Amino acid sequence: MAEYGQIRPGTAREICALLSDASFDEIPALVQRYSEDPRAQVKRAVALASRRHEKEVSERERVRGMYQKMQELGTEGIVLGIDEVGRGAVAGPLTVCAVALPKEPIIWGINDSKQLTPARREALAAQIAQHAQAVGIAHIEPASIDAVGMASALRMAMAHAITDAGVEPDAVLIDGNPVHVHPKERCVVKGDATIACIAAASIVAKVTRDALMVAYDAEYPGYHFAESKGYASAEHIAAIKEKGLCPIHRSSFCSNFLETPPLF
Repeated sequence: MAEYGQIRPGTAREICALLSDASFDEIPALVQRYSEDPRAQVKRAVALASRRHEKEVSERERVRGMYQKMQELGTEGIVLGIDEVGRGAVAGPLTVCAVALPKEPIIWGINDSKQLTPARREALAAQIAQHAQAVGIAHIEPASIDAVGMASALRMAMAHAITDAGVEPDAVLIDGNPVHVHPKERCVVKGDATIACIAAASIVAKVTRDALMVAYDAEYPGYHFAESKGYASAEHIAAIKEKGLCPIHRSSFCSNFLETPPLF
């Protein structure tokens, strides 16, 4: 922004473009500079930039709160956040991710993965991979889920993800109810929306599993895996009824969708 102090755009269009493109840190100085400009177009641009900045201030306060809660519930050491995706699907793996985040840099925009667009999740997952102290991922395949049940599969996946992270955690924060997978675990209902490292785990787990399901869509066409991600959408259920099950379906989850002949 140093050049803006030397080269001051003069036309209303130039000033509006400058305000529209300004980063969070640049907006206050620009608003102050052009707040007295009498042109209606500039006044609107100043107001829009001010509102955008206020919204981002609130968003950053939310994210800072997630990091603060992480530190309060964790320790000064390594805090692993754990979350899963795919528990309610009828096809594909159960995926669990473990993430340890440092206090700095803060990853702005981090949130429960369900609150984010696919593009935003992808961008945040890349930042998490770049800055995380540790990342662990585990998949439990459909046959194992059918064999042991979801509760056991979830414990297995969480244990494997913690091991895959490759660190000895000082605290393990898990989204949801107690799992009894680690002696240092603490469980937080809706932790994916309130704890930074759990939110990070939810994002990485979602992005990782979604990519797998898109690949499975090419391997097993016709089941709409790319769109449904293995959940029981109307199109997916119709495909099961028409085609039967494929190797990545959880047969114990799909009995209600199969057309079974009458006994008599």
